[in-house]
Amino acid sequence: MSSVSEIFGSLVFNEHVMKERLPAETYAALKRTIEEGRSLDRSIANVVANAMKDWAIEKGATHFTHWFQPMTGVTAEKHEGFLYPQKDGSVIMRFSGKELIRGEPDASSFPSGGLRATFEARGYTAWDATSFAFIKDRTLCIPTAFCSYGGEALDKKTPLLRSMELLNKQALRILRLFGDTQTIRVNTTVGPEQEYFLIDKKLYEKRRDLIYCGRTLFGARPPKGQELDDHYFGSLKDRVSDFMHDLDEELWKLGIFAKTEHNEVAPAQHELAPIFTTTNIATDHNQLTMEMMRKVAGRHGLVCLLHEKPFAGVNGSGKHNNWSISTDRGVNLLEPGDSPSENAQFLLFLAAVIKGVDEYQDLLRVSVASAGNDHRLGANEAPPAIVSMFVGDDLMEVLNAIETGSPSGHKDKVEMRIGVHTLPRFTRDTTDRNRTSPFAFTGNKFEFRMVGSSQSIADCNTMLNTIVAEELSQFADQLEGAEDFESALNELVRKTIIDHKRIIFNGNNYSDEWVAEAQERGLLNLKSTVEALPYLVKEKNIELFTKNKIFTETELRSRYEIMLEEYSKTINIEALTMVDMVKKDIIPACLKYQEFLVDTVLKKRQLSIGVSSAAEEDLIGKISSLTGCLYNKVSQLENSLLAAKEYEDSKSQAVFYRETIFASMQELRAVADELEGLVSKEYWPYPNYGELLFSVQ
Repeated sequence: MSSVSEIFGSLVFNEHVMKERLPAETYAALKRTIEEGRSLDRSIANVVANAMKDWAIEKGATHFTHWFQPMTGVTAEKHEGFLYPQKDGSVIMRFSGKELIRGEPDASSFPSGGLRATFEARGYTAWDATSFAFIKDRTLCIPTAFCSYGGEALDKKTPLLRSMELLNKQALRILRLFGDTQTIRVNTTVGPEQEYFLIDKKLYEKRRDLIYCGRTLFGARPPKGQELDDHYFGSLKDRVSDFMHDLDEELWKLGIFAKTEHNEVAPAQHELAPIFTTTNIATDHNQLTMEMMRKVAGRHGLVCLLHEKPFAGVNGSGKHNNWSISTDRGVNLLEPGDSPSENAQFLLFLAAVIKGVDEYQDLLRVSVASAGNDHRLGANEAPPAIVSMFVGDDLMEVLNAIETGSPSGHKDKVEMRIGVHTLPRFTRDTTDRNRTSPFAFTGNKFEFRMVGSSQSIADCNTMLNTIVAEELSQFADQLEGAEDFESALNELVRKTIIDHKRIIFNGNNYSDEWVAEAQERGLLNLKSTVEALPYLVKEKNIELFTKNKIFTETELRSRYEIMLEEYSKTINIEALTMVDMVKKDIIPACLKYQEFLVDTVLKKRQLSIGVSSAAEEDLIGKISSLTGCLYNKVSQLENSLLAAKEYEDSKSQAVFYRETIFASMQELRAVADELEGLVSKEYWPYPNYGELLFSVQ
């Protein structure tokens, strides 16, 4: 293996490669585009494209693609060859600035929520120059945004980039109020921790539920699960360790800052965490990470499961979105400083986050809504569906002191004035971490823990950027015209804390007491995707997004329709898979085992008097009764699936899938899992939970 420094970024057209291969004036122009969001001149694009092409061909690439993130939640790419025919029958390798800047994939077959008719196929991809091009599978991949012929965003990246621009603009207004004239740009940064399961590929191939749905629809709990806590941070099994080393190399080649890896709580569960980077790049990197996890797992005879709840009875998988705000000069705006002015600036940004999370808790819940994540949220393994914030004891003490105007409890005991008081430094952890909180302050960032393992982080970060930018805009409007800046600042922070402190909770979010208290505080408890999604198109949220030009109302309503449709389709696929497995595998297996038991009883009766067959007869009775129940339950589920097709309204259909079909699926599973405990392993048609969770060594 080459050294990490040699392979890191070796497949990325990064700044080092640009500086080496581009003329100085072209490099400078491209750098301005990246750092300041300027437009790129076509003549400069041609120079960049030619250099990209030469570099990619040297690395073995034969094609290029505009790599984008449609509303499916995964990535998309259409490969084009570099070759260009000549009149004499030969070919040359060509790649133009036009091809770099813009592509034209078919937009008719991607989810559009009514934005596009089936016959309206034209769509455009546009180069995101702030995210470096890279090589994957001998193809030059160019990160792009994706929009329709009419300009509507059809992807997850376009709104994210819009939200980043919005936050940059409003954060700069605040910094100027504090006398900062040097900062040119403010970016949000993210480090997403990715949880996943690894299981043996041969066992995976015997489970149609895993193949079609990504999770087990049936499965009795094994004798041992995660109750001994012996897997968490335990020594890595050889196959897992080999996989992780291979994965690291592939990610490092792509310039992905893979750093931390370990066993997670559930057996067969693991985690990978990268170093922070700019949000849109972090989003690209996380999509690549999930793709590489699946690909590398296959090389090792493994399958990587990214579903939020692959196995009942053990922890599911999330994606902790560590979010912060930083300037181009490397200043973290969510880190308390040493001077009074730095403290005041930190408190104002903190107040914006508190106010934003409180006022738009519904949008944060919507941003993590999916059929898969519904299994995880509120299951005492992840945050509840109630959005709240954790700030820790020390910071809570400061906020309380600001609210009451009394001295803080710190040793200096000075009067609480934001412009004078020095906050405790957060160079070390001054409070314990709260692993139950959905949105926890951890010293210089917020950890949003509700995101599902398979989800794109674009959605939640678009929401976070937008709501915080909105609050910063309101703050700037008030402070820019203030006669006495310090007094206005003090009052603004104090009033914000008083008005929005209900969102702060430092206790156990898993407890029933918190659910009751949250209700008293007026916080939302949107337990399912179907309950959460209508909030996306509430009037106040439409106003937020349209005013700030993140979404048009049409784009927003289309996303609402897409998410409802995706939910219904997901449950429908799972229900059809259950029907298929029960009718073709489970019922036949039960009948075959009963036949074996009946033969055993008959053979015993042919033997001498005194040989009892009571056990077999009792078992036959139980299995026969449960098999009959299973048949009735699967018939009910089939009838419900037919009834679901009659709904024309997407919201009503999604509600039916949640309240009727999902409930029927749970009942069906309960009967099948009970049968698994009675039927001999020799006859049961699928690998059991014990084999799936403990087979990888």
